[in-house]
Amino acid sequence: MAAPLRVNAIRIRGRAGVAIGAVVTLAVFVAGLLWVKWMPYSVKALRAQRTHQWSGSSILSVGGVRAGDAPTWHAATTFFHAYFLSIWQALVVALLISASVQALLPRSWLPRALNRRRLISSALAGGVASMPSMMCTCCAAPVAVTLRHNGVTRAAAIAYWLGNPLLNPAVLVFLLFVAPWQWTLTRMVVGVVAVVGVAVAVGLVTRATGLPASDAEHGYGTESDSAARRFARALLRLCLILLPEYAVIVLALGAFRGWLLTMTRLPHHGGLIVVLAAIVGTLIVIPTAGEIPILQSLAPLGVSSGTLGALLITLPAVSVPGAAMVARSFGWRAIVTTTVVVIAAGLLGAAVLTVL
Repeated sequence: MAAPLRVNAIRIRGRAGVAIGAVVTLAVFVAGLLWVKWMPYSVKALRAQRTHQWSGSSILSVGGVRAGDAPTWHAATTFFHAYFLSIWQALVVALLISASVQALLPRSWLPRALNRRRLISSALAGGVASMPSMMCTCCAAPVAVTLRHNGVTRAAAIAYWLGNPLLNPAVLVFLLFVAPWQWTLTRMVVGVVAVVGVAVAVGLVTRATGLPASDAEHGYGTESDSAARRFARALLRLCLILLPEYAVIVLALGAFRGWLLTMTRLPHHGGLIVVLAAIVGTLIVIPTAGEIPILQSLAPLGVSSGTLGALLITLPAVSVPGAAMVARSFGWRAIVTTTVVVIAAGLLGAAVLTVL
């Protein structure tokens, strides 16, 4: 009698531990997003509806940097400071969510929810899952890395990663209130095409490489560790691996942004400038909704609808820092495929906005 009772007691404690872990993870998710996304964005949306104006300014010109300026430490640090102030809260929440998922949830839950037999179904599942978090690709990167380490397929995980900025419902609302309706429609339609297209392309290109290694191989701890120890280990590892390279690349992009801005001095019409805009847009890192003031500053200069349409898709979708943060988990083949497909989606955005 004693042995079965002990087994039942262990099972009950195990189920209780899983339930507590799920509740804590959900609490971190809801409280964190209420703090950094849902409540602030509700206020911004109401303000945009009332004023029909966007209060922010282009982050690319912070520090007085102009098109053609040579790289300087001042350009690097002013950009880093402005960008960090815009995203640090979301990045903290993303790290806490990621560590909670790794430490407190059973590894089978996320693959069961997101992995599908068909690539398109996995892409749609990942895209839908991304919409509540509404992060930029850099802040979504820790969660995307966690999805991969928990056994989620590349298609679903990369759809989550790109869906955060491209399918962000708050940004769509902002655009609807402060920009021409053609921008909103282009972003909505081409955003869905981009997320699904990238996920399917990555799934096809990397299908033979299989699923990621187990958490134990990546150093996240074992089930025998306490939940607190697993959480601390996962959080520390995420910070040590992702943040240093992220900071260095953001500084570098800030330093060289004067050269990246030289495209504003080129002729504003023609196919070449549209292609260049699509490529440059995949390099630059911006905070959530940072594309709005950038496009609004370019439109009065006579920039073509094609250029604006390309940047409307590529600016939020991919950046060098974001790609570097997820490259180890997704593989460089997936990152290259993502970049190429996003550039193509930017050209599609250019065509759609031009037609509209």
